[in-house]
Amino acid sequence: MTKTSTLPSLESKKSRLLLVLSGIFIVNALLAEIIGVKIFSLEALLGTTGAGLRVFGSDPLDFNLTAGVIIWPVVFVTTDIINEYFGRKGVVRISWLTSALILYAFLVITLVTKLPPAAFWLDLNSQDAAGNPLNIDLAFTAIFRQGLGIIAGSLTAFLFGQLIDATVFGWLRGLTGERYIWLRATGSTLVSQLIDSFVVLWIAFHVFGNWPMSLVIQVATINYVYKLCAAIVLTPVLYVAHGIIDRYLGKAALEIESEAASDQGL
Repeated sequence: MTKTSTLPSLESKKSRLLLVLSGIFIVNALLAEIIGVKIFSLEALLGTTGAGLRVFGSDPLDFNLTAGVIIWPVVFVTTDIINEYFGRKGVVRISWLTSALILYAFLVITLVTKLPPAAFWLDLNSQDAAGNPLNIDLAFTAIFRQGLGIIAGSLTAFLFGQLIDATVFGWLRGLTGERYIWLRATGSTLVSQLIDSFVVLWIAFHVFGNWPMSLVIQVATINYVYKLCAAIVLTPVLYVAHGIIDRYLGKAALEIESEAASDQGL
């Protein structure tokens, strides 16, 4: 079989791979933004007592986290895989597209919450399962509609975090070559999420809200500790995904990774 005859097959595989990775990336990033309005207790989930950490002289702080962090690790891993096979340019393009889609989703949600509710819908849902009074339209609006500060903060932090992640990943790859996948993946995530954790809270609750900087730093530090642990725990997942993709691409995998490596500076 000649090289020319194998090109369509390779290009088809690359296109399908990028399509799947982009879909996973976009849906998880969008879901993380939407479900991020809920704050949950990690200790209660694990059945343990509160961590009671003191950060920069703060009162004891527990791991009370946004629900979005549950699936953000999927975004981390997908970002690194895209960077591994499609270079910095691939990550940047998908990050800009995802940011535009998240903004579009917020605009649609805002418009929907302004629609007048049907009377029968309000009547049928006037009580919860326990018989307590319920305003279903108010609940719908409160859950799905976030404040301007949270939207601005989350979008800015997401885009900055992704661009920084792609840049640091490429820099580390330039130093390590094809070796030490764990180093460039974990290293880029730790740097990017340090920025992300602080930027989102600073914009959402300091610039647009009434949080003092001391509280922003304290809560952001707790969030960053969680993300640091998640990045380390998920490192084996990256290797498994890398192995599956290499088998799928076959001998062309090394060629594609080499092309991605040369694209890091774009």
